[in-house]
Amino acid sequence: MHKDSLDFLRELVDTPSPSGFEWGIQQIIRRRMEGFCDEARMDVHGNVMGVVNGGAPLRIMLAGHCDEIGLMITHIDEKGFLYFAAVGGVDSAVTVGQRVRIHSAKKTVCGVIGRKPIHLLEQEERGKASKLHEMWIDIGARKKKEAEKLVAVGDYATVDVGLIELANDLVAGRGFDDRAGAFVVVETLRRLKGRKLRVAVFGVTTVQEELGLRGARTSAFGIDPHVGIAIDVGFASDHPGADPKRTGECRLGKGPALHRGPNINPVLGRLLEETAARKKLPVQITAEPRATGTDANAMQVNRTGVATALVSVPCRYMHTPVEVISLDDLDNASRLLADFLTNLSDQQTFIPPSP
Repeated sequence: MHKDSLDFLRELVDTPSPSGFEWGIQQIIRRRMEGFCDEARMDVHGNVMGVVNGGAPLRIMLAGHCDEIGLMITHIDEKGFLYFAAVGGVDSAVTVGQRVRIHSAKKTVCGVIGRKPIHLLEQEERGKASKLHEMWIDIGARKKKEAEKLVAVGDYATVDVGLIELANDLVAGRGFDDRAGAFVVVETLRRLKGRKLRVAVFGVTTVQEELGLRGARTSAFGIDPHVGIAIDVGFASDHPGADPKRTGECRLGKGPALHRGPNINPVLGRLLEETAARKKLPVQITAEPRATGTDANAMQVNRTGVATALVSVPCRYMHTPVEVISLDDLDNASRLLADFLTNLSDQQTFIPPSP
């Protein structure tokens, strides 16, 4: 991966953005989009849209959500300890003992998530994951009034980890679900710069996906696309404990995953697979027998219906602070989408032919 792109990925991962708190990261994305889009704009929800060849009759929407799971302060006790609730699907088993940053109106405040030490746990409590309401954040305050000078109820908190590089071009970090998809959207727009397109491309980094696909719903309504492609992470099956019989076989470094199922328009799915074959780009195929739970689901049922597809970046340890993905898979996902869009005809129909 080019150093400039890797630096941008690192900035994405290192910037906190729990659902409802995406404005900071979206400003970073918007500035980068402005370098190679005809227009880059943000809507009232915080979705950022990069537009290329916007006047073409066939509108294609790419969607990768920029929000991550996080925490929100719900209570400050008399001793200055902070209690919190989950924003999105937080796993309590990997939450205890983490360093966190609380994003207050004044400044970022450091803290740690505490619980009773194992020595003081009853025998039946040992080996069980603590519940979120049994944990607290310690910021070092000695009493409530002191804590309230630094943080407030309703402030967001995120686990304090950044991107690290592993062997074999793998990287680990917090929030690859779905900074990976947001990155691919922006990289695809970068690759389209200077190419002659016959279709309009709207690259959207959506918000609040972790709370119910909200940004995809509102941005799709505004764009009214004919085609919508979500880019998200998918379950990797190449680590201990994974079960390919449940999730399908999907390995890091073997290319992005394409899918077949009711959330995937068969014409669009076939065109993506044909593009990969023609360009000799590695892809993996998995089955999705129901709604995918990604932005593709929201786009598909927009207005009178949208032809949708999903491109997934294989990911290990999803919804933990150490999600692992492959840089090669990111590169190949953006190459696939850029080549597909470059060769897409404005006369293409996505209504499946009769059998």
